[in-house]
Amino acid sequence: MTAARVMVVDDHPVVRDGVVLLLRSEPALVVVGSAESGRAAIERAPELAPDIVLLDLRLPDMLAPEVVAELRAVVPAAKVVVFTAHGDHAGVAAAMEAGAHGALLKDAAATDLVAALRRVLRGERVTDPRIAPRAAGDPAALARSGLTRREYEVLRLAAQGRTNPEIAEFTGLARNTVKTYLQGALHKLGARNRVEAIGKASEAGLL
Repeated sequence: MTAARVMVVDDHPVVRDGVVLLLRSEPALVVVGSAESGRAAIERAPELAPDIVLLDLRLPDMLAPEVVAELRAVVPAAKVVVFTAHGDHAGVAAAMEAGAHGALLKDAAATDLVAALRRVLRGERVTDPRIAPRAAGDPAALARSGLTRREYEVLRLAAQGRTNPEIAEFTGLARNTVKTYLQGALHKLGARNRVEAIGKASEAGLL
């Protein structure tokens, strides 16, 4: 199996070196290069052809959402994952909205980082559970939707790419209960499936 190519974008050398060390024992992931700024990342990415980009949320020259959008344009096949020390930062949500495929905290253990990157490479959207969720964008929107708090919470976790068993584990609910809440949310939003429900919830200012 060909190892997935990882690019690290961070203005701190210790972080760039740290990721290399964390992934050193994982043959399925290899760090092929790095960049210390958003502009450098955009210039180097086409040549490095990464499968996944670990992107620092706070770069000296550009906002993370701008870098995400540019990277999606120059290396459309790459998955971009925000890598941050600030779990409650509003920039995480903005970066996800710009097209990032995940958000991870920098203190993640090697096993957690590898597992998360593997999930992203499989096509999942992965967010560290410690990253503070965005509150409903508009309490009035939640009231208009008719969603209960639990239905909203389950739908928000689904929007992060979590499966029903993962949502059950995260919330402490039974799997059947998670399914019931999701079905309730779908019905209230007039959606045929979870993807459509997430889209409609996002349009309504709920996510």
